[in-house]
Amino acid sequence: MASITLENLNKTYPNGFVSVKNLSLHIEDGEFVTFFGPSGCGKSTILRMIGGMEDITSGEIYLGKDLLNDILPRDRSLAMAFQNYQLYSHLNVYDNIALGLRLRSLPRNVIESRVRTAAEFFGITDILTRKIRTLSEIHKQCVALSRALVCKPKVLLIDEDFSHQDEKLRERMLADMIRIHREFHLTMLYVTNDYNEAIRYGNLTVFMRSGQILEVRENPDF
Repeated sequence: MASITLENLNKTYPNGFVSVKNLSLHIEDGEFVTFFGPSGCGKSTILRMIGGMEDITSGEIYLGKDLLNDILPRDRSLAMAFQNYQLYSHLNVYDNIALGLRLRSLPRNVIESRVRTAAEFFGITDILTRKIRTLSEIHKQCVALSRALVCKPKVLLIDEDFSHQDEKLRERMLADMIRIHREFHLTMLYVTNDYNEAIRYGNLTVFMRSGQILEVRENPDF
């Protein structure tokens, strides 16, 4: 796995809005870190910059000792789970999960093994042949997480909007996050604006406001 280091990170949009201001943070290998703060405080922007979905105004992001600033998203050894799942409705579950592996030209038997293992982990082996458009939201969430895990990322990034704010989806997502962390020992970063979640889930909670860190609090009971 790998650590994440943010050094003097800044994000200013063309309209002048400062989303992240001179932020520095080190996340150890295998830690589960929850970012908490009000909407617009910059927490989701941090995840998107780490994942390469958002340009960095200035500063540096490291995965272990590797500088990520100019590395394409697909080459960052990260997996991201954001809102809308980014699934292909015309493909079945198996093909959605396998897509990233096929793009990397992995052998067929490796793809088969990884897809089956992920499907078993999330309990979706019985729907592998179904089209995405026929699935429930919970099943879509499981497919998206499966697709993230089969690529064997060093870091998993999850935004709270991934659960679409539905209570059952959210409960399932949180349970799956804990299972993933304990089973695969991934470095995990989760964004939420729910205070109870923030203090309950993760080794560390990063409290943010106006693009800056107010406090980093350890959770010894996690």
